[in-house]
Order: sequence, then structure tokens, then C-alpha cells
Amino acid sequence: MSLKRILIVLLPLLMASCVTSKRVNLMQEPGKNGIPQYADTLSYEDYELRIGDRLYIYVYSVDERIDKMFNPSGGGVSSAQMRQGAGGAGGYDLYTYLVQEDGTIDFPMVGHIPVRGKTTRDVKRLLEDELSSFIKGYGDYQMMSVEVNIVRRSFSVISDRGSGTFNIQKEKVTIFEALAMAGDIGDFGDRSKVRIVREKEGITQVKEFDVRSEDIINSEFYYIEPNDVIYIQRIKGQSFGINSVTTTISVVATTLAFGGFVYGLVVRTINAVNANGK
Repeated sequence: MSLKRILIVLLPLLMASCVTSKRVNLMQEPGKNGIPQYADTLSYEDYELRIGDRLYIYVYSVDERIDKMFNPSGGGVSSAQMRQGAGGAGGYDLYTYLVQEDGTIDFPMVGHIPVRGKTTRDVKRLLEDELSSFIKGYGDYQMMSVEVNIVRRSFSVISDRGSGTFNIQKEKVTIFEALAMAGDIGDFGDRSKVRIVREKEGITQVKEFDVRSEDIINSEFYYIEPNDVIYIQRIKGQSFGINSVTTTISVVATTLAFGGFVYGLVVRTINAVNANGK
């Protein structure tokens, strides 16, 4: 086979394996290059508590008796420490309460309080009402407030780059922030079919979308939720690839040079055999 024929065969294969900007760039204009459009369905709803969630609850009061009654070690944990997971003795573990199978938390002196399906704001108001009624007669009970936050929130990513679980350290996390925390999508991850597996009220949902579309920022896919699993598969049929035109040219040149060397070696060998046979 001549070098020209080798080039004709190899070049389309190499170019087909090249990862183009259309495959990997985010925020592309919808309706072009096969980039889908998404309806403006962006909405952020406060997270509703589920079984297995953990709540950090701290009661603030100007009365030391009230403070000691509800706070195990007297002295809370800063918001930054709480988000970073500062646990252990004296850490936020002393102030966390598990949402149990019956949807309640067991709060000191008060008992079981239903929290499943409520937001942290709802729980804050509920606890302040319950405690105000409970501690009347203990001084200035009206000068009391309750802090409620969800702790140990996380999401997981499974992709061609590997898998991992990442802590959520603020109330809202976008899909772009989640992917950045996971180290972005690999060159051969399929951005056109990103899936989020989400469990809500015992029902597992799978949401699929093209993260390259600019419309994502206004869609229901923009914000992730705690316990989401983001799955990114490899580009279909992509077992190897070349991620730039420069690399493509380099591979072609190297292939041709090696092909020329082998071709010349074979020709010389054949000529030598023919010469010896005469």
C-alpha cells in the first residue's frame, strides 16, 4: 500500500477521534450544532428535610440557665466550623439531631418533634414556639432564639475521571460548581447526556440534560440537591481520542514516518532476496 493510500485511510480515523470544542465547551448557544433548548423553569425551593438528615440546633439565650438546659457543653460552634465538619468532643456533633424513621428529632426536655418535610426555617419557628412555652418562668424566655442548619450535606459524582463524594458548604450549589468541585468533566465525558439521580420521598428520579447548553442557567437542572448523584458516561464508541488538531497532525506525521520506515525496510528486504536468488 502506498503512503498516499495510508494517509487516506488514517486521516479520517484520526480526525473522527479528535475532541472538538463543540463537544466540550459549556454555555453554547442553544439551537446550533445540535445544542438543545430548555424552557425557563428555574426555581429554587428550600430543601425539605428527609429521614437520615442531621440538624445542627443551638439555642441562644441571655439567661445562663436556659443556655445550659439545651446546649450540652455551653458554647456553640461557628458557622464556618459547622460547614467544614468540625466534629469530635465539643464540636458540632454535640448539637446535631438525626431525623429518625418516624420523621422526628428527639430534642432535650421537649421530646419528639416532627420535622420531616419541613424546611430549616419551619423547624426554627417550631422550636422557638415549643421552647417559649416550655421555659416560661425561667427568666427572660422571650430573649431566646434558635439556630437550625443542615450538616453533612453532600453530593456524588461518577465519571470517566473517577468517582467521589463532595461536601456542600453553602445553601445553593449549581451544576457548574458541582462539576468544578469534582475536577470538571474529562475530555471524553459525554456532556450531552449528563444524568442526575435524585431520591425524593422514597422515589428515585433520573434527570438527563445537555450541560453544554446556555439555557441550563434558567432551567430546572441548574441547582443540585443534597445526596444527588451526578453520572457522566464516556462518549459513545470513544475508546481512544485526540484532543487537539496539533496532536492530530503530530500523530499523522509520526504514523507516516514510521510507515515510510517500514515500507522502505520491506522493499530493501525484498530486493535483497531477489538479488540473492538470481
